[in-house]
Amino acid sequence: MNHDHSQHDSEPMGFWRSRYAIGLLVMGAIAAYFLLNEHRAHFFGALPLLLLLACPLMHVFMHGGHGGHGGGQGSGPPATKTGDRP
Repeated sequence: MNHDHSQHDSEPMGFWRSRYAIGLLVMGAIAAYFLLNEHRAHFFGALPLLLLLACPLMHVFMHGGHGGHGGGQGSGPPATKTGDRP
């Protein structure tokens, strides 16, 4: 009897596809449900403050992509005049 084990030995299965990860996700979902259910008043009371805190955090983290407040020098395509067409 010859068995081909090449498929099973080629790549180890990742953590997120294992039964331990599925169990961890299920336990995390149950814990999140009970936390939200028991502390709903505290969560909704802090929600406006969390939204206000999100504004400066988004400002800090999202300005990294375009060079900050440098005035836009050197970024983007060069400007062309309308009369430069052949």
